[in-house]
This record gives sequence, structure tokens and C-alpha cells, in this order.
Amino acid sequence: MKVWPDDATRGSRRPGSDAAPLAAGPMGNGNTGRPRHGDDIQAIIDAHPQNRALGGAPSVGIVGAGPVGLALGLAISRAGWPVTAVASRDEGRREKFRASIPGVRAFIDPISVVDEVELTILTIPDDAISDVVASLRLYSGQLLVHTSGLLGAEVLEPARAAGSQIGAFHPLVSFTLDTELAVAAISGATIAIEGDDRAIELLADLAEAIGGIPVRLPPGTKPAYHAAAVLASGGLVALLDAIVALGAVAGMNEAGALAVYGRLIEQTMANARALGVRAALTGPISRGDSDTLKAHVAALQRFAPDVVELYLAVARRELRLVDERGVLSPIQLERVLAALAKPA
Repeated sequence: MKVWPDDATRGSRRPGSDAAPLAAGPMGNGNTGRPRHGDDIQAIIDAHPQNRALGGAPSVGIVGAGPVGLALGLAISRAGWPVTAVASRDEGRREKFRASIPGVRAFIDPISVVDEVELTILTIPDDAISDVVASLRLYSGQLLVHTSGLLGAEVLEPARAAGSQIGAFHPLVSFTLDTELAVAAISGATIAIEGDDRAIELLADLAEAIGGIPVRLPPGTKPAYHAAAVLASGGLVALLDAIVALGAVAGMNEAGALAVYGRLIEQTMANARALGVRAALTGPISRGDSDTLKAHVAALQRFAPDVVELYLAVARRELRLVDERGVLSPIQLERVLAALAKPA
């Protein structure tokens, strides 16, 4: 399993870059002989009174049959772990889940899932987790996990019983309505793991079984980790929407704009991976071209006024990177700042 401790990011390399693989944690990983389902994990599997584990893997139940729950359930089932129960208030989603994974028992109430399985995974909205957890009570030896990218494992504490475990399991994946596309995206994806020490091994095994890369986050960092994920996913979509809107001014439809500017995005990502983020920055701000920036802002005010604020916010972040590189003179910096002043 991988971690992001201070000693994993020493020097100029950054975590997650091709030049600096994430360091293996104390437990190692699947390529270094990490024990799989050791005595402590077997205790989790064995203790539940309804134990029906197959081949050393615990029976799994999913609470929430939306895009995340269905894709995760399919990935887990195809990895050979027994997915045996699902709960959802939506009848259509329950039936779709049951049709997708043969042998699954479908319920309305999450309590019924907990009664059926050793490992219960909550794939429900963040704001619903507390209410659902308040209605649950684990058996000794069970494991309760949520898939929130923001919340820590401690939100599950009210459901804990003596001898049970809690954890968090967040695949860094964009779960679209295309289930097969989402399942495929899990392969190679980072999966952030938190929880009790005995549960971490089991969750790491699960992550690897479905093709993910388990990463244990440092305590207290999950909100920042999740905010970065939002920028990388929803934030990028918002940026693409602005790009498409400006492409329309130049006569491009959405597909055309994505084809033209998508290639530039791919080139920029390749440069960032090869050279680092700061060195990958190009464009008028890196050259101190204040007249170009003024022309951009004027065009945006005329054709896409709702994009002005986004453009200026991104440009100011670019200017910070340029300032750190020290490539512009004080006069150039002053002129760029003036060009980026919010229009009246």
C-alpha cells in the first residue's frame, strides 16, 4: 500500500509524478509480499454470526445503488469477492443492481444489509451518512466503510460495536451514468483508505483486487485531497464549458472545440508530467504580454461576460507561478497586474 508521508516527497519530486512513485508504506504492497488476510483480518471475517465468506474474502453489501454503488458493486463482484446484498429506497435502482449482479438480495432498509454481510459499504451522499449510521449497529467482527471523498472514518463511530471496525474507501474516479465506463476507470485509479489498523489491510486488498492503487492519507488532509479532486473533475468540466463557449464565438461546435483545445490540454499535461507544473506554464502571462491580456478581457466582456471572473482567477494563479519563476521584471509584473484588474 502506498502513503504520502513527508519522507515520500523529499527533494524536488512531487507525489504522483512519473519521476517519483509514491513510497510504499510500512505494510508494503502486493509486489513486495504484503500478507493477504492475516490473522487480524481473518478475525474480521470469522467473527460475524452470519459469516458466509468465500475463499477468504468477506461477503459484501452495498448501501446505495446509484452510479457509485452499482459500479463499485460490479467491480468487486468481478474481482471474485461475494457481493450478496444491496439497499436502496429507489426500486428501479435496486432492481438494476440485482439484475447486474446475480444472487444479490435487495432491501429498502440498510439495517437488513448489515444483518447479511461482513463488509458493508455506504455509497450514499455525504449529507446522508450521519443519519444512516445512526440507525445501524455493527456485530463484533464486522466492517463498515463509506466512500466519501471528504469525510473521515470517524463519522461511522456511532455504529461501532465492541470488536467491529470502521473505515473509508474513496476511489478517485469520475462515476458517470455509464456504468461500464466507470468500472473500467477504477483500474489504475488511486483509492484513498482510512480506518482502523486491522481494517486497513482488508481495504488495501479490496482496492488491489478491483485494480486500484491503495493510498493511506495523512491524518487531517482529506478535505484538501478532496478539494483537489473536485478541481480535477468538476472544475475541469467547468473550464471546458468556458472553452466551448469561447470556441462557439469562433464558429466551433462543442465537438470541434474539444478536438481543437483538447489536444492543447493533452500537450500541457504531458509537459507538466515531464517538466513539472511551473515549467509547463506558457502563454502571454509568462511573457509579460499585458496588451494581449487586455484584449482577452475586452473580448470576454463583449462575447462571454460570465467567463471574465473565471479567466481572471486563473490568470492570477498563473501570475503567481510566473512570479515564483522570476522571469518578469517588476515593471512587467505591474503591467500584467493592471491588465488583470477586475473590470468595473
